[in-house]
Amino acid sequence: MNLYKDIVITKNRATAKSYAKINLTLDVLGKLPNGYHEVRMIMQSVNLFDLVIVDKVPHGIHISTNCKFIPRNDKNIAYKAANLFFEKTGIKGGAKILIHKNIPVSAGLAGGSGNAAAVLCALNMLYGMPLSNEIYDIALTLGADVPYCIDGGTCLAEGIGEKLTPLSPLPQFPVILVKPSVSISTAEIYKKIDFLNTLDRPDTDKALSAIEKGDFDTLFKNMKNVMEKVSEKMCPEISEISESMYNLGASVSLMSGSGPTVYGIFKDDFSAKTAYDALAQKYPQTFFAHIFN
Repeated sequence: MNLYKDIVITKNRATAKSYAKINLTLDVLGKLPNGYHEVRMIMQSVNLFDLVIVDKVPHGIHISTNCKFIPRNDKNIAYKAANLFFEKTGIKGGAKILIHKNIPVSAGLAGGSGNAAAVLCALNMLYGMPLSNEIYDIALTLGADVPYCIDGGTCLAEGIGEKLTPLSPLPQFPVILVKPSVSISTAEIYKKIDFLNTLDRPDTDKALSAIEKGDFDTLFKNMKNVMEKVSEKMCPEISEISESMYNLGASVSLMSGSGPTVYGIFKDDFSAKTAYDALAQKYPQTFFAHIFN
């Protein structure tokens, strides 16, 4: 998967899909002198997406959206992406950006990061591709997940999220995602992790080996998110949802990112649909998706 491949250009308009991501593993290795955290994590796209429509206009940056929870001004990460594009390229132009949100906000699914990545790529195409690989450097200044959101797929992310290694793609397993009604601050979770002496870490190397061998049962057994135990203290529903996923037949269930979204990977659509129907009765923000590469 690459955002560029999905963008449709019609005259002065670019229509892009920005996909949600889940973490198959997430490990925090430590805090760096610059304040960022070093991470090692396996990321995976799913085909739940926001629609991002970017129009080329003479000047200004304008944001509109169907979601009341996200800003329509320079606080919006998509606005920041557009502003950085014009700043770094020196191009005199503008953008009218419509974001139709399907991915829940503040969910650990990189919804905002994906929107920023989509805007960067859309503007790059609309204005004649002035940026090549430096687009990833610009993306990183917006957020650690933004460079990954340009490429997506199955990927190992290291450093602060900018060192990306593509992996063998996973099959299109069905995925059920459930976001509890609360939101969790990623910065707050990192602060709590900094003060913990012991962490429940994933065996990322074992998970990587399993992916390359196509041994998904071993992969599922070694999927873990170091943030989950911390986040569930703030949101007990995380463990409750995960337990429900297993009871409904999930091969694995895990929190994504800093949460609070919990996902379950299922072996077939029938069992996933049964789980979806059960979970959606209790949790309004329940989504049926598939692994996407």
